[in-house]
Amino acid sequence: MMNRVLGLRMGNVTCGHFKSDASDAYLETYEQILRNLQGGPLLHADETRISIRSGYGFVWVFANLENVIYVYSETRESGLLQTVLKGFQGVLVSDFYAGYDGMACPQQKCLIHLIRDLNDTLLKHPYDDDLKKQARNFTDLMTAVVRTIDRHGLKARFLKKHLSRVERFYRELSIMRPASEVARKCKDRFERNREGLFTFLRYDGVPWNNNNAEHAIKAFATLRQVIKGVTTEKGLREYLVLLSVCETCKYRGIDFLNFLRSGERDIDAFAAFAKTRRRCNACC
Repeated sequence: MMNRVLGLRMGNVTCGHFKSDASDAYLETYEQILRNLQGGPLLHADETRISIRSGYGFVWVFANLENVIYVYSETRESGLLQTVLKGFQGVLVSDFYAGYDGMACPQQKCLIHLIRDLNDTLLKHPYDDDLKKQARNFTDLMTAVVRTIDRHGLKARFLKKHLSRVERFYRELSIMRPASEVARKCKDRFERNREGLFTFLRYDGVPWNNNNAEHAIKAFATLRQVIKGVTTEKGLREYLVLLSVCETCKYRGIDFLNFLRSGERDIDAFAAFAKTRRRCNACC
């Protein structure tokens, strides 16, 4: 497109050099985004597989409401979490991958994942009364919680009242003696993940789902369709630096191209300047 519009003669090699140089230039910005995430009160995490020229690996996404960062890893092992999220003391929202369990911080498991799994299991076992009773009790609990969220938002002072409902749910669950294996596994899952299912009731602004991370993964999925397994590990890491900056700009309502054109490396400083300029223009 640049060749056609501007009459340039750039090939793939030239564009590759631009990408590499830009990645080096904005590595400081990438590290700043990571520091913002590490010091924040909330963090969403997810991971997905990626094919590269030498085989395959995994790309992890870490996001809050203002920052997004993508990190490549050769494996799905949880050691990367300990390195990237070092010092994080907020609430970690994730799916049920066991690798997240080793993080020494409060955690909220994505209840949408749990609801999907429950629905799938019910479709496969529609006549299992023990399974249906567990699902019905959980549905009644979550219906009351969501009604409160719709009315008051994610505010702990309103949501804490549902902690007694949670206790009641687990008391009833504890006395159940499911006859089927599938119902026993469902009960075990509820009990095993008890500490992470309802953390959001105790904190302000913590969602009960991992939609933020899944949204951020979609941006990488678009990129994955473009590179189609032909990139090297080095090339992918360069892509991820620039994608992290681009998506963080989007989260903050900043035009990515304007940020690049400004020569600024600090997104916080650029956002503050842009906000001040808008105020001045409004006054004028």
